[in-house]
Amino acid sequence: MNRTEVKPSVAPGVRLGGMSFVWRPWPVGLALLLTAAVALLFCLSVSIGDFPIGLSRVVATILGRGEQFDEFIIMDLRMPRAMAGLVVGIALGVSGAITQSVARNPLASPDILGITTGASAVAVFLVTVSGGAATAVVSSVGLSAAALAGGLGTGLLVYFLAWRRGIDGFRLILIGISVSAVMQAITTWLLVGADIRDVARAQAWLVGSLDNRSWDEVGVALWCTLALLVVVTGAAFQFKPMHLGDEVAAGLGVRYTAVRAILLLCAVLLAAVAVSAAGPVPFVALVAPQVAMRLARCPTPPMVASGLVGALLLIGSDLVARTALPITLPVGVVTAAIGGPFLVYLLVRANLR
Repeated sequence: MNRTEVKPSVAPGVRLGGMSFVWRPWPVGLALLLTAAVALLFCLSVSIGDFPIGLSRVVATILGRGEQFDEFIIMDLRMPRAMAGLVVGIALGVSGAITQSVARNPLASPDILGITTGASAVAVFLVTVSGGAATAVVSSVGLSAAALAGGLGTGLLVYFLAWRRGIDGFRLILIGISVSAVMQAITTWLLVGADIRDVARAQAWLVGSLDNRSWDEVGVALWCTLALLVVVTGAAFQFKPMHLGDEVAAGLGVRYTAVRAILLLCAVLLAAVAVSAAGPVPFVALVAPQVAMRLARCPTPPMVASGLVGALLLIGSDLVARTALPITLPVGVVTAAIGGPFLVYLLVRANLR
């Protein structure tokens, strides 16, 4: 009796050095589709305003072939806001994908872990406390840089408090919720005792908004995000075996403790950069990785698709906030309206399991 040898089917790939790259058509195709959707929504966001401009003119202006009047409207007035939505959305999406992958919990996000509330508490403190050191800090480093430092400090505090011979996802979330509650209490206390004019300014920061963005703010956030994404890309290849467990990763020669620490630090910095550029925009870092994971049909949140979904969600929410109602809403109100029910869905689904 003749035996027919059956070889297991393997996705086509290429091997470079000691690292294997596997070609999976659907995730790659999804990334291309999401990129096209983000580009289309980006141009649509720039074209809509008090003075509508056609998409063809928008594209021509972006490519440097537009008229002088269109260039002023698009590049000087509308492009910084759209670019802020793109950069902040990508930063929050990737940050959420990292935290959810490391913690192995869909509820882990910069919002839940207290990173955004820590940045907000520092910003509110500098806004509401006048004179002395607070004024010196604002004048020297700026409110956005101070908020970035606050988010970084809060993230490091949560990491060190949750460290017990390693990072456990459940403990990380509990510590993050506790630190977030403390930061929210501090923020509320500052607002209660502040001057009413400072409270109004602080509330505009706390909601999360893309209004009145400048090219200087967008440029800093863009370059910081690009630098962090390069580090994340390098560490992501070492992170893949960790989905199989720390023991398996150690057997494959992966220094999982160092890789996990680097990725978490990058996630904290990405979230802090996003908050410094647009304020604490809620739920984008929570929703984007879960939507991307379902679209990509992956067991864990894919980082590229998560960043693109985050950009799509934030630019789309900003477009709705500007056009859906007679008054212009902060983008954080729209993302909260989307993310709140999604959080309830995740909690119900986890409870059913």
